[in-house]
Amino acid sequence: MLEGHPFAEKIGALLKTIPTNPGVYQFYDEKGEIIYIGKARNLKKRVSSYFSKDSGVSAKVWVMARKVADIKVIVVKTEIDALLLENNLIKEHQPRYNINLKDDKTYPWLCIKNEPFPRIFTTRNPVKDGSKYYGPYASGKVLKNLLDLIRHLYPRRTCNLNLTLKNISSGKFKPCLEYHIGNCKAPCIGLQSEEEYNANVGAIREVIRGNLGGIMARLKQQMMEHAEKLEFEEAQRIKEKIELLQAYQSKSPVISQASIQADVFTIISDEKDAYINFLKVSDGAVVQSHTLHIRKKLGESDEDLLAFGIMELRLRFESDSQEIIVPFNPGIELEGVTITVPQKGDKKQLLSFSQGNAEYFRQERLRQAELVDPERHTRRILKQVMYDLRMPVLPTHIECFDNSNLQGSHPVAAMVVFRNGKPSKSEYRHYNIKTVEGPNDFASMEEIVYRRYYRLLEEGKDLPQLIVIDGGKGQLSSALSSLEKLDLRGKITIVGIAKRLEEIYFPGDSLPLYLDKKSETLRLIQQIRDEAHRFGITHHRKKRQKNLIKTELTNIPGVGKITAQKLLQIFGSVKKIKEATPEALENAVGKARARLILDWIQINQS
Repeated sequence: MLEGHPFAEKIGALLKTIPTNPGVYQFYDEKGEIIYIGKARNLKKRVSSYFSKDSGVSAKVWVMARKVADIKVIVVKTEIDALLLENNLIKEHQPRYNINLKDDKTYPWLCIKNEPFPRIFTTRNPVKDGSKYYGPYASGKVLKNLLDLIRHLYPRRTCNLNLTLKNISSGKFKPCLEYHIGNCKAPCIGLQSEEEYNANVGAIREVIRGNLGGIMARLKQQMMEHAEKLEFEEAQRIKEKIELLQAYQSKSPVISQASIQADVFTIISDEKDAYINFLKVSDGAVVQSHTLHIRKKLGESDEDLLAFGIMELRLRFESDSQEIIVPFNPGIELEGVTITVPQKGDKKQLLSFSQGNAEYFRQERLRQAELVDPERHTRRILKQVMYDLRMPVLPTHIECFDNSNLQGSHPVAAMVVFRNGKPSKSEYRHYNIKTVEGPNDFASMEEIVYRRYYRLLEEGKDLPQLIVIDGGKGQLSSALSSLEKLDLRGKITIVGIAKRLEEIYFPGDSLPLYLDKKSETLRLIQQIRDEAHRFGITHHRKKRQKNLIKTELTNIPGVGKITAQKLLQIFGSVKKIKEATPEALENAVGKARARLILDWIQINQS
């Protein structure tokens, strides 16, 4: 790939000097800006792969590699060190071609302020001032419950006073209402030491990280010590804290009765985005959940993205769980940590729960985007149709054909048009079958498809990108014959949908495609098929009604077509006309015609 590269000579020289150690590499463009940061177990092998003809890189990677004017590497001891360093450098420099974390500015964070007697509060604007931030939290309810728990467990200050030891000892502060109602122990006037306050903040960190088991164990030990010393009031206060923690944990969904302590990670991804869900499990209960939204740049693999997500979320939530449960091995090794890929049981159930959270988050993001841009929803569905049906272009113009041949009489057909995923009713067409004698769905389908596209070609109008045939292999083959006659085979995607199992048939393929029943592609095809069926049935009924008027009511002497139509509009059917009273008939068509109809009914009933 170096052949023809704008900076081939320099890049070639640099590749010779890159070591084989683990580390991080940085690609710079000709302006000296970092455009990509990556990690590698073997720096030389990985970096060289971007510029090798046999590497099989994607088009996006090839475009990025052509812009590389300089390469710098940082050697580290282990692959995990490389992963951590890569994570930090990406967040610091945010290179153009690296994945983009999309959730940081959307949801609130929990901040432990970097100051004497740290405040704990929520914010949507993290600041790099040395404070510790946890999150972001996708659920405001979860964050509120967490803050309520912390407030009841460990009273803390909420004021913004500068509580230096000098200011406290000088007596310049007075206790506020929060002290008098028991929400703060007044460190501002020296009633709570900084050592005690910081110990509480340490315990709060454990609560935020979801390590409830360790806290409860320590509290139970303290409670027993106070009880042994007959300090029952203090023991009771600690018991109340334990009950608060137990109540908070009971609100979490219990996935397993087993005492599982683990981090669970799953990933859902598509062409552009990935969603990584993290669950913190303590004693079999989910005590923390967060989904990371990543915007892909170079078609990154799920393995690489999951490895990145594991490191990012464990760092963000300060998790030290000794077990990680994942759907597949992401190719990383963490010291003292077991990576489990379960096949069944409680841990497999945890994966399913996590996967459901990731999918829910994905759907919510899509819905939010579609509220801002309604057309985005349509484009997304059409792209999914294009992908599922292996189409070369977006199906903005879809046509569907349906035969209506009830009980072998009055064969007709219908064609409906959908543009940009919506019905274009002015373009709907009915067809009376002209060249086929008797009920023959295959021949009728061949006739109407040929007539439709022969006319479009004659008039120079645009052709659809997708044709849907209501029926299985037989109807599809008949429609395909017409396309062949018009030299359109292979120029338009055509599929058949069979009603029984809703399977999709392709030309020349004996095995159908079974789409998921919840698939948006299948739903759109079903909607189009059902609309064609409705439109065809309506036309068929009108034709039968016309024929009925012609052959039965208009045979009555003195009753013409207009009178017959009027009677059907009033009574609904010939049967109800025959059952009508003389008074009702007189009110509908007058005394003279009513007498003619009554005589006709009497003759036909005798």
